[in-house]
Amino acid sequence: MTAAAGGSAPGQPWWKSAVLYQIYPRSFADSNADGVGDLQGVIDRLDHLEWLGIDGIWLSPITVSPNADWGYDVADYRGVQPDLGTMETFDRLVAGAGQRGIRVLLDIVPNHTSEQHPWFVDSRSSVTAPKRDWYVWSDPKADGSVPNNWVSSFGGPAWTLDGTTGQFYLHNHLSEQPDLNWWNEEVRNEFDAILRFWFDRGVAGFRIDVCNIIVKDARLRDNPPATPDDDFEAQLFGQRPVYNGNRPEVHDVLRRWRLLAESYDTPRALIGETPVKVEELAKYYGDGSDELHLAFNFPFLTAPFDATTMRRVVEDTEAHLPPGAWPAWTGSNHDMSRFSSRWAEGDPAKARAALLMLLCLRGTPVLYQGDEIGLEDFPVSQADLRDPLGVRYWPAYAGRDAMRTPLPWRHGPGGGFTTADTRPWLPLGPTGRCNVETQRSDPWSMLMLARDLIALRRQTPELQTGRYVTVTAPEGAWAWRRGERVLVVLNMSDDESTLTGTTGHIHIATDRERDGESFDGALTLRAWEAAIAEIR
Repeated sequence: MTAAAGGSAPGQPWWKSAVLYQIYPRSFADSNADGVGDLQGVIDRLDHLEWLGIDGIWLSPITVSPNADWGYDVADYRGVQPDLGTMETFDRLVAGAGQRGIRVLLDIVPNHTSEQHPWFVDSRSSVTAPKRDWYVWSDPKADGSVPNNWVSSFGGPAWTLDGTTGQFYLHNHLSEQPDLNWWNEEVRNEFDAILRFWFDRGVAGFRIDVCNIIVKDARLRDNPPATPDDDFEAQLFGQRPVYNGNRPEVHDVLRRWRLLAESYDTPRALIGETPVKVEELAKYYGDGSDELHLAFNFPFLTAPFDATTMRRVVEDTEAHLPPGAWPAWTGSNHDMSRFSSRWAEGDPAKARAALLMLLCLRGTPVLYQGDEIGLEDFPVSQADLRDPLGVRYWPAYAGRDAMRTPLPWRHGPGGGFTTADTRPWLPLGPTGRCNVETQRSDPWSMLMLARDLIALRRQTPELQTGRYVTVTAPEGAWAWRRGERVLVVLNMSDDESTLTGTTGHIHIATDRERDGESFDGALTLRAWEAAIAEIR
C-alpha cells in the first residue's frame, strides 16, 4: 500500500500545509451500539472530515491493550484492539481516507508496554530470560529500598519490586506500564520493524508518545531537587527530571527513525509529544531535517490565553527553531482540557478567536475532535471515572475523562455517537446547539467558521507556508503578518481595540457579518474579536 495523498502546497512536504485532526476512537463514533467508539465509526464519518477540509487524522492508540491506561499500555504493537475493530477494518479506513485525500497517522508508545505484553511476561520470568534486558531492572539498595529517587507521573516511586526475581522494574507511569530499555539494540531493531509494519500498511506517520523520555540514564543516577525556577511538574514531584528524561541519546533514536520515515517514496511524518521548554523543544528537530518533522509545543498549549504571553511563546519558538524546522500548534488533546474550556472559559467569542489563531500561525495546526464545534470539557462523576489518574486522586484531581467524553453528532439521546440502550463508556455531555448536525445548518456557527478558515488556508499560500512576523499592536491585542499580504489580528481583551496604519479588507472575522469589510488606515475589533485580512 501507499500513503494517502491529501492536498499540499506545491514543492512542500504534505505535513507543512496540512490541517491535522486528532481522533480519540473510543469517543468519536460507535458503529455497533456497544457504547464504545470504533474504527468503523471513523469510516462512517470520513465524509464529515472531508467536508471540514481535514488533511490527516491522528488516531489515539488502536493497538491491543488491557486498558490500564486506555491504550497507552500496549500488549501487541501489531494488532488492533478488538473493541475498536480488526486489521481488515483498519485497512478499509486507510483506503477510505485515502480516497478522500486524508492521511492516517497512528499513536506509537515506545517508552513502555503493558505488563501483559509477552515481552514483559518473559522478562520478569527469570534474571536469565531472553528478554530480561528489554526492560529496565535494578537491584534494591542495601537497605532494600528503591534503586533511586525517580518518581512516577502517576505519583509515588517509579519502581516496583517483582517478587519472582527480587529486582525492581522501572515504570515512569503506572506500575502496569513497565519501561523498555532503549540501550538494548534488540529493542531498537524491534521498533524499526514495528514502524515498517504500519508504514507498509499505508500509515502516513506516527505521533510518538512521551518521546522525550524513552532513553534513561544508563547509571540510574538520582534526579536533583527542584529549584524555584523549575516548571510546575518539577515542583510537584520535588525533582528535576534530568536523568529519567531528555537524555541526549534519545536523539540517536529519532535520527534513526527519521531515516526510516524518509526511506519511503512518500516520506512519512514523525510528530513528537515533547512536554519541554521551547529551548529544549528546538533540539528535537535536530538540524531541522534529521529528527522530528513536528513537535508539540507545550509552553504554548499550557499558556494562559493572554496576548503578551502567547505572543512571546510564538516569538521564542520562531527564534529557537533551527532553519527548516516547522512548528506544530494545538489547543486541546486527550490529556489537556479543551481550549473552549481552558482558554475560552466557556465564552464562545474567546473560543472563536482561539480557533482562528490556531489555524493562522506559521506551522501545522492539530485540532482535537470537538474543537471545531467549540466542545467543552464535561465533568464526569466519581462513579463514571475511567481514567486511572482520576480514580486514584479523586476528588483532588478528577483526571482526564472530562476531555475524552463522546463527540455529539446531533441533538437527542445518544447524541448521534451511539444507538446503545445503555450509557456509553463515558457519559455524553449536553448536546443542545453544541453538535455537528445543528452547526452544519447554521452559517454563523463555530463549525462553519472552522470549515471556512480551513478553506481559506488551503487557497492562500501565505497562510500555509508564509513566514510569521509580529506586528505592533495595542495592549491586549496580538497581530502578525503571514507573508507580505495577510494580516491576522486578535483582540484578546474586554475592550475595543484599534490597529492603526493598515489598509485592506477582511477575509474572515469571528463576527461573520464583517467578512469582506474594507478598512482604510485602521482596523477596529470589538472585545475578543479576531480577523484575517488582506492588506495593501
